[in-house]
Amino acid sequence: MTALIATPPVLLHPLADRHGKPAALLLDLGAPAATVPSLPPSLPASLMHDLAAAGMRCLYRNGQPDAGAALDRAGWQALDPACLQRLDDPQQLPPAPGVQWLIGEWFMAPPPKPADAQVASRALAMQLVQLVATDADTHEIEAVLRQDPTLSYHLLKLVNSLAIGANAGGGRRVTSFAQAILILGRAQLRRWLNLMLFSSREGDRRSPMLLARVSVRARAMELLAQETGLNKNQQEMAFMVGMFSLLGVLFGMSLPDVLKPLTISDAIARALLDHDGELGQLLTMVEVAERDDHAALARALAAIKLDGGQFNRVMVEAYVWMQSVALGQGAHHA
Repeated sequence: MTALIATPPVLLHPLADRHGKPAALLLDLGAPAATVPSLPPSLPASLMHDLAAAGMRCLYRNGQPDAGAALDRAGWQALDPACLQRLDDPQQLPPAPGVQWLIGEWFMAPPPKPADAQVASRALAMQLVQLVATDADTHEIEAVLRQDPTLSYHLLKLVNSLAIGANAGGGRRVTSFAQAILILGRAQLRRWLNLMLFSSREGDRRSPMLLARVSVRARAMELLAQETGLNKNQQEMAFMVGMFSLLGVLFGMSLPDVLKPLTISDAIARALLDHDGELGQLLTMVEVAERDDHAALARALAAIKLDGGQFNRVMVEAYVWMQSVALGQGAHHA
């Protein structure tokens, strides 16, 4: 759940479908009696249209009729409250009959106890995290991928969605790791491998929504780093901090324990473990936004001299990118 800074506050909630997969976004305009005659200036109709055009259903609730009409014109639809249910535990899936959308933090719950095969897959995934973190040789990464057909499958599936979308290689399918590197380049490949860790894991219903959450977090941190004038390398580090920040949730371990065997830079470690430094500030910002802590978010924005309009634009772009990842349309960006 992300708070978009505006006056009055506007809340954006990712919604899952009945199967626990990201399928919609919900814009909460506040109580119906609130004075919201139109969309706030820091959340213009053009941004709302961008979200509606990105592929997922975009819904809104409450607010004055004029605000609803503006959203209707931007491609949004009013939510039927009877179709929404709050879920706090993945074991509650599937929801009650008639429920179409799920809201809540159920996907942040501890993972199910893995089978032996899943333990082995998790160990390989952790080894892959280490190789990605140290920018290891391509052949080392390929050797790990070949030990787990599921990891290899997900990588090629993700890369093919990008290659076909961009008509790379004359529209031919990517069938080898070498082709993936050729199409993506090392920096984009590193990004894909990070995303792949969160993509559907057998027996873990949390995976699709965790992937959505971590995609928004990582892309938002990267864009915030850009907005605040950090250099390209720092922007890449911000993306990695966003990705690594949820590894503890993914693996059902404390984050320090997950990071212990990894070789990462001091700046990334301080951001993840202590919320320290410029990257730590950005991580704090996206986390308090997810919790709808308006006061803490206002302080965080003031500390880095960003206004609500800038923050809204960043979050909209991050949510658009998340949709491209969740819907399998690729993850390339400038």
